[in-house]
Amino acid sequence: MGLGFPAITSQLLLKDSQLNLSESQVSWFASITAITCPLGGLLSGYLSDLIGRKRTLILIDIISIISWIIIGFSSRENVDVLFIQLMISRTIIGVIIGMSTTPAVMYTSEVCDPNIRGRLTMLSSPFFTAFGMLIIYLLGYLIPTLTNLYANIFLIFQNDYRMVSHFAAGITLITLLVCILIPESPVYLINIDQTEQARKSLSILKRLRRNHPDIDEEIQKMITNRNNSRRNSTSRMSWQEFKKPQFYKPFSIMIFFFTIQQFSGIFTIFIYAAQFSIEAGVSIDEFLCTVIIGLIRCCTVIIVSFASDIYGRKPLATISTVGMCLSMLGLVICSIFSIELKQSSIFWLPTVFLFLFIFSGTFGVLTLPFAMIAEVYPQNMRGLAVGLTIFYAYMMSFINVKTFTAVFSMFGSVIVFSFYGVVSLVGIAFAVMILPETKGKTLHEIECYFRK
Repeated sequence: MGLGFPAITSQLLLKDSQLNLSESQVSWFASITAITCPLGGLLSGYLSDLIGRKRTLILIDIISIISWIIIGFSSRENVDVLFIQLMISRTIIGVIIGMSTTPAVMYTSEVCDPNIRGRLTMLSSPFFTAFGMLIIYLLGYLIPTLTNLYANIFLIFQNDYRMVSHFAAGITLITLLVCILIPESPVYLINIDQTEQARKSLSILKRLRRNHPDIDEEIQKMITNRNNSRRNSTSRMSWQEFKKPQFYKPFSIMIFFFTIQQFSGIFTIFIYAAQFSIEAGVSIDEFLCTVIIGLIRCCTVIIVSFASDIYGRKPLATISTVGMCLSMLGLVICSIFSIELKQSSIFWLPTVFLFLFIFSGTFGVLTLPFAMIAEVYPQNMRGLAVGLTIFYAYMMSFINVKTFTAVFSMFGSVIVFSFYGVVSLVGIAFAVMILPETKGKTLHEIECYFRK
């Protein structure tokens, strides 16, 4: 939810009848999360290994609620105080966004059967990220309408982003209660030598008694994998670990995958959804367009979650990059002939290409990297490796988010869309020739593959 918040509040902050921020302040409001996201990525990997996946998720929810409350009760009288409160809150939210991916995908990948791991990993972080942004988009679109229709009831919140924050805090509270109820990852418990607790956790997850043969077999596999990881690593984490192929091979692949993701435009569009739709020449209301974008993303993630376990990661990544490349080619042509298009009967064509780009991007490039980072790294370094990868991804995100408006103003939509298309073209070659297939393989099998 925090990721999509600027998409529906930036214009309100500029046009607030009581306290309006400057364009520079709004730019910092939108981009500050991308600065602190990398810090959250590093912190989450460390915390996931130190206090566990479950406790890290609980901590994330608690801090997230506090950040939403700060916005919800922000100043209505002093613009300087308001800006400070917004920056504090968005800084915290940025750390939380960076922290949230690592424990979620690690937990899901560690408790799932290999045959459904891709599906549930997709539904853990990518789907709920998309769903949270859709909720924010819907609230941003509907609340002004509701406050105008029921002014007496919503008078205090009329055209106010603070009400969205209150809703977001309530939703986060629900997720906190859910996290308290789930068991800890048995893989983490085995890593810290709590075998009986791991057995108890696994029995809850599989709904089997603790002494069931399937539980014994799974526990033994986890112990064997842990011992193998310890045998192939030094007693303490050192630079030698980073020189081993089971780390640097998947790390290089994931870094390249995230580079394609960040510079193809698919990630940036969800931060500046309304402005991006204007630049693309979309003919419908920009805030309604953000809702449709969020809906397309949610539906596509659900499709991908099932398709990834049926067809594998490589085919989806290939289809995704091809679709993105063709969509951007269409948007480039529409931008060149924008005046003629607006006066013709096919004025709706840019809208089709934009939505096709979102569908194609979500079908692989946006979702697969976040799902695969929990699969490809060795057990003894998984938390740190995932954290480092997320750190890099959000560093690239900050560059994109902070420079988005300036880049479009300087180069124009034709050049920017052409650049996105070229990156997608590179992505096709990457998906076909470099990206490994992890479908149906256990985490141990994947680790052995990279160790060769």
